[in-house]
Amino acid sequence: MSDFSQNGIISTLHDFGSKSLEQIEKELLGFSKERKMELILPCLYSELKGDALPKIVSEISKTNYINHIIIGLDQASEAQARKAWNFFEKLETPFTILWNDGPNLKKLDRELQKKGLAPNEYGKGRNVWYCIGMSIARDSARSVALHDCDIKTYDRRMLAKLFYPVVNPLFNFEFCKGFYPRVADNKMNGRVARLLVFPILNALEKTIGKSDYLDFMKSFKYPLAGEFSFRRNILPELRISSDWGIEIGILSEMQRNFSPQNICQVDLADTYDHKHQDLSQDDEKKGLSRMSIDIIKTFIKKLATQGHSFSREQLRSLKATYYRSALDLIDAYRADAEMNGLKFDSHTEEKAVELFSSNIIKAGEDFYLNPMDAPFIPTWSRVKSAIPDFLIRLEKAFRDRGSGIYKILNHHEYKIL
Repeated sequence: MSDFSQNGIISTLHDFGSKSLEQIEKELLGFSKERKMELILPCLYSELKGDALPKIVSEISKTNYINHIIIGLDQASEAQARKAWNFFEKLETPFTILWNDGPNLKKLDRELQKKGLAPNEYGKGRNVWYCIGMSIARDSARSVALHDCDIKTYDRRMLAKLFYPVVNPLFNFEFCKGFYPRVADNKMNGRVARLLVFPILNALEKTIGKSDYLDFMKSFKYPLAGEFSFRRNILPELRISSDWGIEIGILSEMQRNFSPQNICQVDLADTYDHKHQDLSQDDEKKGLSRMSIDIIKTFIKKLATQGHSFSREQLRSLKATYYRSALDLIDAYRADAEMNGLKFDSHTEEKAVELFSSNIIKAGEDFYLNPMDAPFIPTWSRVKSAIPDFLIRLEKAFRDRGSGIYKILNHHEYKIL
C-alpha cells in the first residue's frame, strides 16, 4: 500500500489505486486535444531481441493519446536499422527513428564537431540529446516523456502516470520523475541508488554542510530512475550529461532552473525490474564501476559550480564518511529484507560499498586532471545560436525521401535518419 507522506521539498504523487487506468487514459485523451504529447524511447539494437522491448511496444500500441514517438536507435548497422524499422511498425502511433550510426546523423554530427558542439562520447546521453533536438525541431508537442527500453515489468499504466502530471492543465509541474520499489526475483536491486547515491548525499551533507541542492536531491525516492517527463519549454535550455551521470545531471538542471513547487515525482509501479549491469570490479570503464565514477563526478562538478572546493583531504574525509554511512544503511536493508522474506547477501553488498568508496577518490582525481572538461553537452539553444538553421535541417532530413530508409505506412510518412 502506498504511503501518503510529503517529506521532501518537492511534491510526491502517489498511487492509491483509487483511479482506474481507463479513467487516467480518458483524461489524457481529453488533454491531448490542446496539449499534444510526444514520447522518446532511447534504445540499443540489442534490446529489440530481449524480452522487455517487445512488451513495451505492445503496451504503447494500446494507448490513444500520444501524438508522436521518437526512437533513438544506437549500435545498429544498416541491415539492423531496417530490421528495427519492421519491429517498430507494430506501433499504432506515428514515429521517427533516429539511427545514431546512420550516415545522415553522422554528417550532421561532424558539422557540430567542427563548432565544438557535438557530444564527446557515444552512449545514452548522446542518444537522448539528439532525440530532444528532434522534438524541438518538430515543435509539435506541449509535453515530452522519456523512459528506458529495458523495463521487464512495463505496463501502460506507467506511461499514463508519467505523462499525467505535466499534461494536466490544473497542475503547475514543469518536470516529473518516476519512482518505484526496486525489488524483483525475491531480492533488493537498485544497488547504485541504495549503496552509493543515498549514503553519499548523507556524507556530502556532513562534510560540506547543508545546502538547497542536497535537500533537493534527497527529496527523490529513486533519483536514478530513467523515467521522466517535461513540459516542452524546458528542452531548449536543458543541459544533458554525455555519460552515466545523465539522471543526476538532469535533476541538477531542474534544481538550478526551477522552484521545487514546479517539480514532482510520481509512483509508477509496485514492482520494477530491468536489465542489470555487472559490478565490474576489475574494470572501472564498465558496468556499475563506471556508472558510480560518473555519478560521483556529476555531484562534485555540480557542487563546485556552487562554490564548494574539494581538496584531496576533503575527498578522503568524504570517502570515510560515505563508507560509514553506507555500512549503516546495509544494516537497515538487511532488516528490511528479513522483514519481507527477501534474500540478502551482506558480503556482496559490502563489496559494492568498498568499490564505490574507492571510486570516490578516482572520480576526484579525474576532476583534478581534467579541470576544463565540459560537464554537459551544449544546450540546443546554443546550437541554434551558432548554427541558426541546424534544427530546420535536422527535421527536414526526415522529410527528404532521398536521405535514408523511407516508408509510408497508414498514410503517415516515417523515416529513419
